[in-house]
Amino acid sequence: MSRLRKVRQVLLYTLLLNVIVALAKVIYGYSIDSISMLSDGFHSFFDGTSNVVGLVGIWIASHPPDENHPYGHRKYETLATIAIAVLIFAAGMEILRETYSRIQSPGDIQVTWVSFVIMAITLAVNFSVMTYETKKGRELKSDFLLADALHTRSDIYISLSVIVSLIAAKAGYPVVDIIAALIIVFFIAKMGFFILKSAASVLTDEACIHPDEIRDVVTSVTGVMDCHGIRTRGNESFVNIDLHIQVNPELKIVDAHKVSHAVEANIKNHFPAVIDIVIHTEPYKGRKNP
Repeated sequence: MSRLRKVRQVLLYTLLLNVIVALAKVIYGYSIDSISMLSDGFHSFFDGTSNVVGLVGIWIASHPPDENHPYGHRKYETLATIAIAVLIFAAGMEILRETYSRIQSPGDIQVTWVSFVIMAITLAVNFSVMTYETKKGRELKSDFLLADALHTRSDIYISLSVIVSLIAAKAGYPVVDIIAALIIVFFIAKMGFFILKSAASVLTDEACIHPDEIRDVVTSVTGVMDCHGIRTRGNESFVNIDLHIQVNPELKIVDAHKVSHAVEANIKNHFPAVIDIVIHTEPYKGRKNP
């Protein structure tokens, strides 16, 4: 089974759980008039929406290279990651709007034991989803799954703040409900910026393997006298490398070609995530700067 197909299976599983959790929190949040629980429910709905966006992005990313996309479609997974961040910020704005409305027209929160049971169950579900997505994200080297797992981790913190606000409301301090909603917005914004930063690293072709690591691997190949001009881009699941190698000027073209093939094989053996390598072969004229 392909990597991207496995990622899609993970997203389908988490989508189902997110929808169940969101419905429970939104319906009960409305019934007891708790803005923090309601906000948490909306946030969970955005989790489900992000899963749908991820499914679409992963499906496009799985397409093979074509005439218009000779390097493939893998960056669509990164674009889907950015879409998650946008949805996260939208959720934060919705919560702020609800918070402002509550300040203008304070409500009466009706807290019962059912409130805590629902939050405890959703907390357990969120923890399971976060653990599962983190494990699969690292295993499949998927930026999207890791970003979504981070999103779910924030849900856990948010749910804990909701529980605190429910306890405070039960004790006669409903203002804590508003404070908890503002705390939720803070976590949402922080998470959104982190995801955007991670996605931007891929889209702006930030180096993903240190040149010295690659140079050590390349210069260990018989026939390579020096290596320079090393450039990398991509992420943990797909890496592209450009580099220059220097060989003996007396070497025949066919033998120099064999050396470059050996270099490519050695790099892919040491760095399995490397999918494409462009090697420029030059005659050795003394050591050059990296």
